[in-house]
Amino acid sequence: MTRLKLGFFLLLSAFINLSFGQTKSIDSTNVVSDSIIHEVFVQQDSIIEKALANHPIVIDSLWLDTMYSSPLYEDISLTYDEDFDKLSINNVDLSTELLKERLERLNEQTPFNLEYNPELERLIKHYLKTRSKYYPKMMARALYYFPMVESYLDKYDIPLEIKYLAVVESGLNPRAKSWAGATGMWQFMYQTGKQFGLNISSYVDERQDPVKSVEAACKYLETLYKTFNDWDLALAAYNSGPGNVSKAIRRSGGHRNYWNIRAFLPRETANYLPAFYANLYVFEYAQEHKIVPMSPMVPHFATDTIRVKRTLTFDQLNETLNISHEMLQFLNPEYKLDIIPFVKDKKYAVRLPIDKAGLFVKNEKEIYAMVAKEDAEREKPLPKYFEMNQRIRHVVRSGEYLGKIANKYGVRVSDIKRWNGMKTTNLRVGQRLIIYPKRLNFTMSKINSSQKKVVKSISNNAQQLEFTVEKRDPLWSNSNNYDKITTQQIKDWNDIWNASSIALGRKLILYRKES
Repeated sequence: MTRLKLGFFLLLSAFINLSFGQTKSIDSTNVVSDSIIHEVFVQQDSIIEKALANHPIVIDSLWLDTMYSSPLYEDISLTYDEDFDKLSINNVDLSTELLKERLERLNEQTPFNLEYNPELERLIKHYLKTRSKYYPKMMARALYYFPMVESYLDKYDIPLEIKYLAVVESGLNPRAKSWAGATGMWQFMYQTGKQFGLNISSYVDERQDPVKSVEAACKYLETLYKTFNDWDLALAAYNSGPGNVSKAIRRSGGHRNYWNIRAFLPRETANYLPAFYANLYVFEYAQEHKIVPMSPMVPHFATDTIRVKRTLTFDQLNETLNISHEMLQFLNPEYKLDIIPFVKDKKYAVRLPIDKAGLFVKNEKEIYAMVAKEDAEREKPLPKYFEMNQRIRHVVRSGEYLGKIANKYGVRVSDIKRWNGMKTTNLRVGQRLIIYPKRLNFTMSKINSSQKKVVKSISNNAQQLEFTVEKRDPLWSNSNNYDKITTQQIKDWNDIWNASSIALGRKLILYRKES
Protein backbone atom coordinates (compact mmCIF):
# COMPACT_ATOMS: atom_id res chain seq x y z
CA MET A 1 0.00 0.00 0.00
CA THR A 2 1.30 3.44 -0.89
CA ARG A 3 1.93 6.10 1.74
CA LEU A 4 -1.06 8.00 0.29
CA LYS A 5 -3.42 5.08 0.89
CA LEU A 6 -2.00 4.42 4.34
CA GLY A 7 -2.37 8.07 5.18
CA PHE A 8 -5.97 7.95 3.99
CA PHE A 9 -6.82 5.09 6.39
CA LEU A 10 -5.06 6.73 9.30
CA LEU A 11 -6.79 10.04 8.58
CA LEU A 12 -10.12 8.23 8.32
CA SER A 13 -9.54 6.47 11.66
CA ALA A 14 -8.58 9.75 13.27
CA PHE A 15 -11.73 11.42 11.97
CA ILE A 16 -13.91 8.60 13.31
CA ASN A 17 -12.21 8.74 16.70
CA LEU A 18 -12.71 12.48 16.76
CA SER A 19 -16.35 12.10 15.83
CA PHE A 20 -16.99 9.56 18.58
CA GLY A 21 -14.99 11.68 20.99
CA GLN A 22 -17.25 14.64 20.30
CA THR A 23 -20.39 12.65 20.99
CA LYS A 24 -18.96 11.15 24.18
CA SER A 25 -18.06 14.52 25.64
CA ILE A 26 -21.61 15.83 25.64
CA ASP A 27 -22.81 16.91 29.11
CA SER A 28 -25.24 19.36 30.66
CA THR A 29 -22.79 22.25 30.32
CA ASN A 30 -22.21 21.69 26.62
CA VAL A 31 -25.52 20.86 24.97
CA VAL A 32 -25.35 19.71 21.37
CA SER A 33 -28.55 19.26 19.40
CA ASP A 34 -29.61 15.87 18.08
CA SER A 35 -29.47 17.23 14.55
CA ILE A 36 -25.78 18.09 14.89
CA ILE A 37 -24.99 14.63 16.32
CA HIS A 38 -26.97 13.04 13.50
CA GLU A 39 -25.01 15.09 10.95
CA VAL A 40 -21.70 13.90 12.40
CA PHE A 41 -22.68 10.26 11.97
CA VAL A 42 -24.10 10.85 8.50
CA GLN A 43 -20.78 12.39 7.44
CA GLN A 44 -18.88 9.54 9.08
CA ASP A 45 -20.97 6.89 7.29
CA SER A 46 -20.50 8.72 4.01
CA ILE A 47 -16.72 8.71 4.39
CA ILE A 48 -16.70 5.00 5.27
CA GLU A 49 -18.91 4.25 2.26
CA LYS A 50 -16.59 6.11 -0.10
CA ALA A 51 -13.54 4.44 1.43
CA LEU A 52 -14.98 0.98 0.87
CA ALA A 53 -16.01 1.86 -2.67
CA ASN A 54 -12.57 3.14 -3.60
CA HIS A 55 -10.66 0.44 -1.73
CA PRO A 56 -12.48 -2.91 -2.05
CA ILE A 57 -11.72 -5.38 0.74
CA VAL A 58 -9.80 -8.34 -0.59
CA ILE A 59 -7.94 -10.98 1.43
CA ASP A 60 -6.27 -13.78 -0.47
CA SER A 61 -4.50 -16.87 0.81
CA LEU A 62 -1.07 -15.38 0.12
CA TRP A 63 -1.83 -12.32 2.24
CA LEU A 64 -3.27 -14.47 5.03
CA ASP A 65 -0.17 -16.65 5.02
CA THR A 66 1.99 -13.53 5.16
CA MET A 67 0.05 -12.21 8.13
CA TYR A 68 -0.07 -15.38 10.20
CA SER A 69 2.96 -17.40 9.10
CA SER A 70 5.63 -14.85 9.86
CA PRO A 71 8.55 -16.31 11.85
CA LEU A 72 8.36 -13.25 14.09
CA TYR A 73 5.98 -15.00 16.50
CA GLU A 74 8.36 -17.94 16.88
CA ASP A 75 11.24 -15.51 17.41
CA ILE A 76 9.38 -13.67 20.15
CA SER A 77 9.31 -16.71 22.40
CA LEU A 78 13.11 -16.87 22.21
CA THR A 79 13.46 -13.30 23.42
CA TYR A 80 12.88 -14.25 27.04
CA ASP A 81 15.91 -16.52 27.23
CA GLU A 82 18.34 -14.35 25.29
CA ASP A 83 21.60 -13.23 26.83
CA PHE A 84 21.57 -9.47 26.34
CA ASP A 85 25.37 -9.30 26.20
CA LYS A 86 25.38 -11.59 23.16
CA LEU A 87 22.75 -9.72 21.12
CA SER A 88 23.84 -8.49 17.70
CA ILE A 89 23.61 -4.69 17.53
CA ASN A 90 26.32 -3.70 15.05
CA ASN A 91 25.50 -1.23 12.28
CA VAL A 92 22.31 0.06 13.90
CA ASP A 93 21.91 3.78 13.27
CA LEU A 94 20.74 4.84 16.74
CA SER A 95 22.98 6.68 19.18
CA THR A 96 22.73 6.12 22.92
CA GLU A 97 22.01 9.82 23.46
CA LEU A 98 19.12 9.83 20.99
CA LEU A 99 17.67 6.63 22.47
CA LYS A 100 17.81 8.10 25.98
CA GLU A 101 15.97 11.18 24.76
CA ARG A 102 13.23 9.15 23.08
CA LEU A 103 12.80 6.79 26.03
CA GLU A 104 12.49 9.76 28.37
CA ARG A 105 9.81 11.19 26.10
CA LEU A 106 7.90 7.92 26.16
CA ASN A 107 8.38 7.63 29.92
CA GLU A 108 6.72 11.02 30.43
CA GLN A 109 3.65 9.82 28.51
CA THR A 110 3.16 6.44 30.17
CA PRO A 111 2.62 5.05 33.70
CA PHE A 112 5.47 2.59 33.15
CA ASN A 113 9.02 2.96 34.45
CA LEU A 114 10.54 3.18 31.00
CA GLU A 115 14.08 3.82 32.17
CA TYR A 116 17.17 3.65 29.99
CA ASN A 117 19.65 0.91 30.73
CA PRO A 118 22.30 -0.78 28.54
CA GLU A 119 20.38 -4.08 28.40
CA LEU A 120 17.27 -2.37 27.02
CA GLU A 121 19.39 -0.50 24.48
CA ARG A 122 20.94 -3.74 23.23
CA LEU A 123 17.52 -5.39 22.91
CA ILE A 124 15.99 -2.44 20.99
CA LYS A 125 18.95 -2.33 18.61
CA HIS A 126 18.79 -6.11 18.21
CA TYR A 127 15.13 -5.85 17.21
CA LEU A 128 15.87 -3.06 14.75
CA LYS A 129 18.65 -5.08 13.16
CA THR A 130 17.07 -8.54 13.02
CA ARG A 131 13.31 -7.90 12.82
CA SER A 132 12.82 -4.83 10.68
CA LYS A 133 11.61 -6.97 7.78
CA TYR A 134 8.87 -8.50 9.98
CA TYR A 135 7.51 -5.36 11.62
CA PRO A 136 5.64 -4.08 8.51
CA LYS A 137 3.51 -7.25 8.59
CA MET A 138 3.05 -6.97 12.34
CA MET A 139 1.97 -3.35 11.99
CA ALA A 140 -0.56 -4.33 9.34
CA ARG A 141 -2.20 -6.59 11.93
CA ALA A 142 -1.96 -3.74 14.41
CA LEU A 143 -3.87 -1.42 12.08
CA TYR A 144 -6.71 -3.96 12.12
CA TYR A 145 -6.66 -5.02 15.79
CA PHE A 146 -5.41 -2.01 17.74
CA PRO A 147 -8.51 0.23 17.38
CA MET A 148 -10.63 -2.57 18.88
CA VAL A 149 -8.03 -3.35 21.57
CA GLU A 150 -7.74 0.32 22.54
CA SER A 151 -11.50 0.62 22.97
CA TYR A 152 -11.47 -2.14 25.63
CA LEU A 153 -8.37 -0.79 27.34
CA ASP A 154 -10.13 2.55 27.58
CA LYS A 155 -13.29 0.89 28.91
CA TYR A 156 -11.34 -0.67 31.79
CA ASP A 157 -9.16 2.42 32.33
CA ILE A 158 -6.01 0.52 31.40
CA PRO A 159 -3.03 2.29 29.77
CA LEU A 160 -3.33 2.13 25.99
CA GLU A 161 0.32 1.06 25.74
CA ILE A 162 -0.77 -2.36 27.05
CA LYS A 163 -1.79 -3.11 23.45
CA TYR A 164 1.89 -3.88 22.80
CA LEU A 165 1.62 -6.73 25.28
CA ALA A 166 -0.24 -8.68 22.56
CA VAL A 167 2.75 -8.12 20.28
CA VAL A 168 5.06 -9.72 22.84
CA GLU A 169 2.66 -12.53 23.69
CA SER A 170 1.61 -13.67 20.24
CA GLY A 171 2.80 -11.40 17.48
CA LEU A 172 -0.87 -10.30 17.25
CA ASN A 173 -1.80 -13.77 16.01
CA PRO A 174 -5.20 -14.86 17.46
CA ARG A 175 -4.43 -18.50 16.65
CA ALA A 176 -0.99 -18.55 18.25
CA LYS A 177 -0.24 -21.48 20.57
CA SER A 178 2.73 -21.76 22.90
CA TRP A 179 4.57 -24.99 23.68
CA ALA A 180 2.81 -25.04 27.07
CA GLY A 181 -0.68 -24.77 25.57
CA ALA A 182 -1.27 -21.02 26.04
CA THR A 183 -3.53 -19.93 23.20
CA GLY A 184 -4.68 -16.81 21.42
CA MET A 185 -3.50 -13.25 21.01
CA TRP A 186 -3.23 -12.84 24.80
CA GLN A 187 -1.92 -16.37 25.44
CA PHE A 188 -4.41 -17.69 27.98
CA MET A 189 -3.88 -21.09 29.51
CA TYR A 190 -6.98 -23.27 29.68
CA GLN A 191 -7.84 -22.73 33.35
CA THR A 192 -7.05 -19.00 33.36
CA GLY A 193 -9.18 -18.55 30.26
CA LYS A 194 -12.09 -20.35 31.93
CA GLN A 195 -11.64 -18.20 35.03
CA PHE A 196 -12.17 -15.07 32.95
CA GLY A 197 -15.07 -16.36 30.87
CA LEU A 198 -13.31 -17.84 27.83
CA ASN A 199 -14.96 -21.15 27.01
CA ILE A 200 -13.69 -23.96 24.81
CA SER A 201 -15.89 -26.40 22.92
CA SER A 202 -15.65 -28.78 19.99
CA TYR A 203 -16.30 -25.85 17.65
CA VAL A 204 -15.09 -22.75 19.45
CA ASP A 205 -12.00 -21.64 21.33
CA GLU A 206 -12.85 -18.22 22.75
CA ARG A 207 -9.20 -17.66 23.63
CA GLN A 208 -8.81 -17.19 19.86
CA ASP A 209 -11.68 -14.68 19.71
CA PRO A 210 -9.99 -11.26 19.36
CA VAL A 211 -12.85 -9.40 21.06
CA LYS A 212 -13.64 -11.78 23.93
CA SER A 213 -9.97 -12.47 24.67
CA VAL A 214 -9.02 -8.79 24.90
CA GLU A 215 -11.84 -8.19 27.38
CA ALA A 216 -10.69 -11.19 29.41
CA ALA A 217 -7.14 -9.82 29.32
CA CYS A 218 -8.40 -6.46 30.55
CA LYS A 219 -10.21 -8.10 33.47
CA TYR A 220 -7.12 -10.10 34.36
CA LEU A 221 -4.81 -7.07 34.11
CA GLU A 222 -7.26 -5.02 36.17
CA THR A 223 -7.10 -7.67 38.91
CA LEU A 224 -3.29 -7.76 38.80
CA TYR A 225 -3.02 -3.97 38.98
CA LYS A 226 -5.28 -3.88 42.03
CA THR A 227 -2.96 -6.44 43.64
CA PHE A 228 0.31 -4.58 43.03
CA ASN A 229 -0.80 -0.99 42.28
CA ASP A 230 1.94 -0.82 39.65
CA TRP A 231 1.65 -1.53 35.93
CA ASP A 232 5.18 -2.89 35.53
CA LEU A 233 4.55 -5.44 38.27
CA ALA A 234 1.11 -6.22 36.82
CA LEU A 235 2.74 -7.11 33.48
CA ALA A 236 5.36 -9.22 35.23
CA ALA A 237 2.56 -11.06 37.07
CA TYR A 238 0.70 -11.54 33.77
CA ASN A 239 3.70 -13.50 32.56
CA SER A 240 4.71 -15.55 35.59
CA GLY A 241 1.80 -15.23 38.02
CA PRO A 242 1.33 -12.95 41.05
CA GLY A 243 2.96 -15.49 43.35
CA ASN A 244 6.35 -15.21 41.66
CA VAL A 245 6.19 -11.41 41.71
CA SER A 246 5.29 -11.34 45.42
CA LYS A 247 8.15 -13.73 46.12
CA ALA A 248 10.58 -11.50 44.18
CA ILE A 249 9.43 -8.46 46.19
CA ARG A 250 10.12 -10.30 49.47
CA ARG A 251 13.52 -11.56 48.31
CA SER A 252 14.55 -8.08 47.19
CA GLY A 253 13.96 -6.73 50.66
CA GLY A 254 10.57 -5.18 49.92
CA HIS A 255 11.42 -3.21 46.75
CA ARG A 256 8.45 -2.63 44.43
CA ASN A 257 10.24 -1.21 41.40
CA TYR A 258 10.45 -3.77 38.60
CA TRP A 259 14.11 -3.04 37.87
CA ASN A 260 14.99 -3.57 41.55
CA ILE A 261 13.26 -6.97 41.79
CA ARG A 262 14.17 -8.15 38.29
CA ALA A 263 17.09 -10.27 39.49
CA PHE A 264 14.72 -12.26 41.72
CA LEU A 265 12.17 -13.05 38.99
CA PRO A 266 12.16 -16.17 36.80
CA ARG A 267 14.47 -15.72 33.80
CA GLU A 268 11.62 -15.49 31.31
CA THR A 269 9.85 -12.80 33.33
CA ALA A 270 13.11 -10.91 33.89
CA ASN A 271 13.36 -10.49 30.10
CA TYR A 272 9.60 -10.05 29.56
CA LEU A 273 9.33 -6.36 30.42
CA PRO A 274 12.38 -5.40 28.32
CA ALA A 275 10.73 -7.18 25.37
CA PHE A 276 7.54 -5.17 26.01
CA TYR A 277 9.48 -1.88 26.20
CA ALA A 278 11.51 -2.71 23.09
CA ASN A 279 8.39 -3.38 21.02
CA LEU A 280 6.73 -0.26 22.39
CA TYR A 281 9.73 1.79 21.23
CA VAL A 282 9.87 0.22 17.76
CA PHE A 283 6.15 0.77 17.13
CA GLU A 284 6.21 4.35 18.41
CA TYR A 285 9.33 5.29 16.44
CA ALA A 286 8.79 3.10 13.37
CA GLN A 287 8.70 6.07 11.00
CA GLU A 288 12.05 7.38 12.28
CA HIS A 289 13.56 3.96 11.52
CA LYS A 290 11.94 3.81 8.07
CA ILE A 291 9.60 0.96 9.01
CA VAL A 292 6.38 1.34 7.00
CA PRO A 293 3.29 -0.83 7.72
CA MET A 294 1.87 -3.08 5.05
CA SER A 295 -1.74 -2.58 4.06
CA PRO A 296 -4.25 -3.83 6.67
CA MET A 297 -6.48 -5.00 3.78
CA VAL A 298 -9.61 -4.56 5.88
CA PRO A 299 -10.17 -2.04 8.70
CA HIS A 300 -11.97 -3.35 11.77
CA PHE A 301 -14.65 -0.64 11.54
CA ALA A 302 -15.58 -1.96 8.09
CA THR A 303 -16.84 -5.26 9.56
CA ASP A 304 -19.96 -6.22 11.49
CA THR A 305 -21.28 -9.26 13.33
CA ILE A 306 -24.51 -11.21 12.79
CA ARG A 307 -25.82 -13.68 15.35
CA VAL A 308 -26.59 -16.99 13.69
CA LYS A 309 -30.00 -18.66 13.96
CA ARG A 310 -28.77 -22.10 12.95
CA THR A 311 -25.45 -23.82 12.47
CA LEU A 312 -23.59 -22.48 9.43
CA THR A 313 -20.40 -23.63 7.77
CA PHE A 314 -17.84 -21.45 6.06
CA ASP A 315 -18.58 -23.45 2.90
CA GLN A 316 -22.21 -22.39 3.03
CA LEU A 317 -21.31 -18.74 3.59
CA ASN A 318 -18.84 -18.95 0.73
CA GLU A 319 -21.54 -20.33 -1.52
CA THR A 320 -24.31 -17.91 -0.57
CA LEU A 321 -22.33 -14.69 -0.06
CA ASN A 322 -19.39 -15.27 -2.40
CA ILE A 323 -16.93 -14.61 0.43
CA SER A 324 -13.61 -16.45 0.54
CA HIS A 325 -12.60 -18.95 3.18
CA GLU A 326 -9.50 -16.85 3.82
CA MET A 327 -11.63 -13.83 4.67
CA LEU A 328 -13.93 -15.86 6.94
CA GLN A 329 -10.99 -17.44 8.75
CA PHE A 330 -9.28 -14.10 9.21
CA LEU A 331 -12.38 -12.42 10.61
CA ASN A 332 -13.50 -15.44 12.69
CA PRO A 333 -10.39 -17.14 14.10
CA GLU A 334 -12.27 -18.55 17.10
CA TYR A 335 -14.12 -21.17 15.02
CA LYS A 336 -11.79 -24.19 14.99
CA LEU A 337 -13.67 -26.30 12.42
CA ASP A 338 -14.79 -23.47 10.10
CA ILE A 339 -18.30 -23.93 11.50
CA ILE A 340 -20.39 -21.38 13.42
CA PRO A 341 -22.58 -23.44 15.77
CA PHE A 342 -26.07 -22.56 16.90
CA VAL A 343 -26.46 -23.57 20.55
CA LYS A 344 -29.25 -22.70 22.95
CA ASP A 345 -28.26 -19.97 25.43
CA LYS A 346 -25.13 -19.20 23.41
CA LYS A 347 -24.72 -16.10 21.26
CA TYR A 348 -22.41 -17.19 18.50
CA ALA A 349 -22.05 -14.73 15.65
CA VAL A 350 -20.17 -14.47 12.39
CA ARG A 351 -18.10 -11.39 11.56
CA LEU A 352 -18.42 -10.22 7.95
CA PRO A 353 -17.37 -7.22 5.88
CA ILE A 354 -20.11 -4.60 6.01
CA ASP A 355 -21.25 -5.19 2.44
CA LYS A 356 -21.51 -8.96 2.98
CA ALA A 357 -23.31 -8.45 6.29
CA GLY A 358 -25.90 -6.34 4.49
CA LEU A 359 -26.28 -9.01 1.81
CA PHE A 360 -26.76 -11.67 4.50
CA VAL A 361 -29.49 -9.70 6.27
CA LYS A 362 -31.26 -8.97 2.99
CA ASN A 363 -31.34 -12.64 1.99
CA GLU A 364 -31.50 -14.23 5.43
CA LYS A 365 -34.62 -16.37 4.86
CA GLU A 366 -33.35 -17.72 1.57
CA ILE A 367 -29.92 -18.49 3.03
CA TYR A 368 -31.32 -20.42 6.00
CA ALA A 369 -33.75 -22.30 3.75
CA MET A 370 -30.89 -23.37 1.49
CA VAL A 371 -28.79 -24.40 4.48
CA ALA A 372 -31.66 -26.43 5.95
CA LYS A 373 -32.12 -28.26 2.67
CA GLU A 374 -28.40 -28.93 2.38
CA ASP A 375 -28.19 -30.21 5.96
CA ALA A 376 -31.12 -32.56 5.37
CA GLU A 377 -29.37 -34.05 2.36
CA ARG A 378 -25.96 -34.23 4.03
CA GLU A 379 -24.60 -37.77 3.88
CA LYS A 380 -22.42 -37.31 6.95
CA PRO A 381 -23.83 -35.10 9.74
CA LEU A 382 -21.77 -32.33 11.26
CA PRO A 383 -20.02 -33.21 14.53
CA LYS A 384 -22.09 -32.50 17.62
CA TYR A 385 -21.30 -29.52 19.79
CA PHE A 386 -19.82 -30.26 23.20
CA GLU A 387 -17.95 -28.30 25.85
CA MET A 388 -14.36 -29.19 26.69
CA ASN A 389 -14.53 -28.78 30.44
CA GLN A 390 -11.44 -30.73 31.37
CA ARG A 391 -8.37 -32.44 30.03
CA ILE A 392 -7.71 -36.16 30.22
CA ARG A 393 -4.60 -38.22 30.97
CA HIS A 394 -3.56 -40.94 28.57
CA VAL A 395 -1.28 -43.73 29.80
CA VAL A 396 1.06 -44.94 27.05
CA ARG A 397 0.69 -48.63 26.27
CA SER A 398 3.12 -50.99 24.63
CA GLY A 399 3.13 -50.47 20.87
CA GLU A 400 1.72 -46.93 20.99
CA TYR A 401 3.42 -43.98 19.34
CA LEU A 402 2.50 -40.29 19.15
CA GLY A 403 0.90 -40.52 15.71
CA LYS A 404 -1.38 -43.33 16.83
CA ILE A 405 -2.36 -41.51 20.02
CA ALA A 406 -2.95 -38.24 18.16
CA ASN A 407 -5.21 -40.01 15.66
CA LYS A 408 -7.12 -41.67 18.49
CA TYR A 409 -8.06 -38.34 20.06
CA GLY A 410 -8.37 -36.29 16.89
CA VAL A 411 -5.43 -34.00 17.67
CA ARG A 412 -2.01 -33.33 16.14
CA VAL A 413 1.31 -34.77 17.24
CA SER A 414 2.59 -31.21 17.67
CA ASP A 415 -0.32 -30.54 20.04
CA ILE A 416 0.58 -33.48 22.29
CA LYS A 417 4.23 -32.45 22.32
CA ARG A 418 3.29 -28.87 23.20
CA TRP A 419 0.83 -29.85 25.96
CA ASN A 420 3.44 -32.10 27.58
CA GLY A 421 6.59 -30.03 26.99
CA MET A 422 8.12 -32.77 24.81
CA LYS A 423 11.11 -32.03 22.59
CA THR A 424 11.12 -35.44 20.89
CA THR A 425 8.52 -38.02 19.90
CA ASN A 426 10.02 -40.70 22.12
CA LEU A 427 7.60 -42.42 24.52
CA ARG A 428 7.95 -44.96 27.30
CA VAL A 429 5.37 -47.49 28.41
CA GLY A 430 3.44 -46.16 31.40
CA GLN A 431 4.16 -42.51 30.56
CA ARG A 432 1.22 -40.22 31.30
CA LEU A 433 0.26 -37.66 28.67
CA ILE A 434 -2.05 -34.67 29.04
CA ILE A 435 -4.59 -34.61 26.18
CA TYR A 436 -7.31 -32.14 25.21
CA PRO A 437 -9.36 -34.47 22.98
CA LYS A 438 -11.35 -33.19 20.03
CA ARG A 439 -13.14 -36.37 19.04
CA LEU A 440 -16.54 -36.68 20.64
CA ASN A 441 -16.41 -40.39 21.44
CA PHE A 442 -13.54 -39.76 23.86
CA THR A 443 -15.24 -37.04 25.85
CA MET A 444 -18.94 -37.76 25.74
CA SER A 445 -19.22 -41.55 25.59
CA LYS A 446 -19.81 -43.48 28.78
CA ILE A 447 -17.45 -46.08 27.31
CA ASN A 448 -13.88 -45.01 27.96
CA SER A 449 -12.35 -46.68 24.89
CA SER A 450 -12.13 -46.16 21.14
CA GLN A 451 -11.88 -49.79 20.09
CA LYS A 452 -14.77 -51.06 17.99
CA LYS A 453 -14.62 -54.45 19.69
CA VAL A 454 -15.43 -52.73 22.99
CA VAL A 455 -18.52 -51.07 21.56
CA LYS A 456 -19.65 -54.32 19.98
CA SER A 457 -19.24 -56.17 23.25
CA ILE A 458 -21.90 -54.02 24.90
CA SER A 459 -25.45 -54.85 23.96
CA ASN A 460 -28.14 -52.19 23.73
CA ASN A 461 -29.80 -53.44 26.88
CA ALA A 462 -26.63 -53.73 28.95
CA GLN A 463 -26.71 -52.56 32.55
CA GLN A 464 -23.88 -50.25 33.61
CA LEU A 465 -22.32 -51.14 36.97
CA GLU A 466 -19.73 -49.28 39.01
CA PHE A 467 -17.48 -50.49 41.81
CA THR A 468 -14.57 -49.09 43.77
CA VAL A 469 -11.22 -50.87 43.83
CA GLU A 470 -10.59 -52.00 47.40
CA LYS A 471 -7.96 -54.70 46.92
CA ARG A 472 -5.30 -55.74 44.48
CA ASP A 473 -6.05 -57.62 41.26
CA PRO A 474 -9.72 -56.62 41.13
CA LEU A 475 -10.17 -57.56 37.49
CA TRP A 476 -9.98 -61.32 37.82
CA SER A 477 -12.17 -61.45 40.95
CA ASN A 478 -14.80 -59.13 39.53
CA SER A 479 -14.90 -60.85 36.16
CA ASN A 480 -15.72 -64.06 37.98
CA ASN A 481 -18.51 -62.37 39.91
CA TYR A 482 -20.44 -61.73 36.69
CA ASP A 483 -21.20 -64.27 33.99
CA LYS A 484 -19.59 -63.83 30.58
CA ILE A 485 -17.53 -60.75 31.56
CA THR A 486 -13.87 -61.22 30.79
CA THR A 487 -10.86 -59.55 32.35
CA GLN A 488 -9.98 -58.03 28.96
CA GLN A 489 -13.44 -56.46 28.68
CA ILE A 490 -13.00 -54.75 32.04
CA LYS A 491 -9.59 -53.48 30.91
CA ASP A 492 -11.05 -52.20 27.62
CA TRP A 493 -14.05 -50.52 29.24
CA ASN A 494 -11.82 -48.62 31.66
CA ASP A 495 -8.84 -47.97 29.36
CA ILE A 496 -6.54 -50.09 31.54
CA TRP A 497 -3.40 -51.55 29.96
CA ASN A 498 -1.92 -53.14 33.08
CA ALA A 499 -3.91 -54.37 36.08
CA SER A 500 -1.01 -53.63 38.40
CA SER A 501 -1.29 -49.93 37.57
CA ILE A 502 -4.76 -49.59 39.13
CA ALA A 503 -4.78 -47.46 42.25
CA LEU A 504 -6.86 -48.37 45.30
CA GLY A 505 -10.03 -46.30 45.42
CA ARG A 506 -10.38 -46.06 41.65
CA LYS A 507 -13.91 -46.51 40.32
CA LEU A 508 -14.29 -49.04 37.52
CA ILE A 509 -17.18 -49.51 35.08
CA LEU A 510 -18.67 -52.85 34.05
CA TYR A 511 -21.46 -53.62 31.60
CA ARG A 512 -23.67 -56.65 32.32
CA LYS A 513 -26.36 -57.84 29.98
CA GLU A 514 -29.75 -57.56 31.62
CA SER A 515 -31.75 -60.79 31.80
